[in-house]
Amino acid sequence: MSGKKILMITGDFTEDYETMVPFQALQAVGHTVHAVCPDKKAGDTVATAIHDFEGDQTYTEKPGHRFALNADFDGLDPAKYDALVVPGGRAPEYLRLNKDVQNLVRHFFETNKPVAAICHGAQLLAAAGVLEGRKCSAYPACQPEVELAGGTFAGIEVDQAVTDANLVTAPAWPAHPAWLAQFFQLLDQ
Repeated sequence: MSGKKILMITGDFTEDYETMVPFQALQAVGHTVHAVCPDKKAGDTVATAIHDFEGDQTYTEKPGHRFALNADFDGLDPAKYDALVVPGGRAPEYLRLNKDVQNLVRHFFETNKPVAAICHGAQLLAAAGVLEGRKCSAYPACQPEVELAGGTFAGIEVDQAVTDANLVTAPAWPAHPAWLAQFFQLLDQ
């Protein structure tokens, strides 16, 4: 597997595992990952939240770690990246309002580069208008957004992932093995 340059768009209250695990796993196999957030620079941090499934009607939320960004959002050129990662958590609900973020996401679909989104990351894809005709998994509460954006919601088990062309999606962090394996396959093509 030759090393790729991967962009990760994240923000405050991103899901801890869905940010840290792919960030570290992708680097461990030789990829370069630049984690960015609007209005923040390399060295700044974002707060993370740990979402857990403890038998309640939805996930619970606990404070996570501080996650250090390693690249600047301002001035980045998406053409210099081979792939995109969109973690879940609460960050996508406000990041999707940022037109620059939407344009970045669109670039990866317009150029058919690999995209991995998990959990609430589908909110960002829906806002960018890239789900039309696509099969997309996400946290179940995001099903209406996927469908309103013209996508087909993949209601798969929480530990599974689905690939549709250049897009790999999963419901939540228990899917990391399947989600990352499918993303690695896209990166190898």
